[in-house]
Amino acid sequence: MLASFHTKGITEAGCDEAGRGCLAGPVVAAAVILPSNYRHSLLNDSKKLKKADRDLLRKDIEQDALAWAVAEVDHLEIDRINILNASFLAMHRAIEGLTLRPQCLLIDGNRFTPYPDIPHHCIIKGDGKYLSIAAASILAKTYRDELMCSMARLYPDYGWESNAGYPTTLHRRAIAAIGPTPYHRRSFRLLPEQLEIF
Repeated sequence: MLASFHTKGITEAGCDEAGRGCLAGPVVAAAVILPSNYRHSLLNDSKKLKKADRDLLRKDIEQDALAWAVAEVDHLEIDRINILNASFLAMHRAIEGLTLRPQCLLIDGNRFTPYPDIPHHCIIKGDGKYLSIAAASILAKTYRDELMCSMARLYPDYGWESNAGYPTTLHRRAIAAIGPTPYHRRSFRLLPEQLEIF
């Protein structure tokens, strides 16, 4: 069972991102503040849930949370500042978007650039340990998946509606055959072979 809080009696925001390992599109982060002692029978790490459950949870989280926000850093910014910094920036933007200021941040992962005047805890695999981080992982993933589905209608050959921009065989075959789209991350190794595609 996932924990409701890290430190009892303070307002905590869980933070997570989606899309860090993708070849195209933005990295998306979410920050979520849940009521104390919040419970939901389905709430878990987004990677362990079916799409239908994630979509249901998204609605419940948005309705039940004391505050939530989603933010993104696009592919151009990722290429400029690198994906690790872009992930932290997306989290900062999500935290900034909260209508309620948390007293502490619970960050999924082992590193984070401190947010001004709010202490944080980095928690490895935190989306499987704390409800607020799991909630953030669900909002980040569902928002990003929806965005990539919209982009797939513009570029239907890359399978983004199913792979969300991750480096699947279909995705890489399309890059090899057609070349990258304007939304591909040029700082990433788009193909395993050293092919000239630009």
